[in-house]
Amino acid sequence: MNERPHIRRIVTGHNDSGEAVIAEDEQLAGAGLGEDAGRTSATFFHVWATHEMPVDLGDEAMALQRQGSETTTHGSGAGSVLRIGVLQPGSRSPMHRTESLDYGICLEGECDMELDGGETVTVRAGDVVVQRGTNHVWHNRGTAPCRFAWILLDARPVEVRGRTLGASWPHDA
Repeated sequence: MNERPHIRRIVTGHNDSGEAVIAEDEQLAGAGLGEDAGRTSATFFHVWATHEMPVDLGDEAMALQRQGSETTTHGSGAGSVLRIGVLQPGSRSPMHRTESLDYGICLEGECDMELDGGETVTVRAGDVVVQRGTNHVWHNRGTAPCRFAWILLDARPVEVRGRTLGASWPHDA
């Protein structure tokens, strides 16, 4: 089974009187990532992105934030990104690093996070990962999908002994 899950995005705002309203209520289509034996390895739902701090909550900014959520892969440059990721059983991500502080909340399933130094930890539903610009791979060695919510906050590139460790993703070359 390789059915893509769906995510419902509900966005609040204000009417002309300043009262809270539902500004958007829609199903998001996920973006497939990678193919493994003819099936999508992972699906990402880019829920929202901001491009500045503090965040502009005005109606004009909402369109840019929604658009940014559809085009941003590693971070927005000076803000935040919220995405949901689903890694299918038997799949793995490429080794990658983002220039962001990532809060990853495992919502269901389990998968292994492997760091480029060789350490591996199994992450299960209810666990939270604080990813601080490190190179890592995700493996779903189980039989059920693993679903994460990711909140990325833009950060300065990591520096180790005077060397800058920038973002890396295989298709960035």
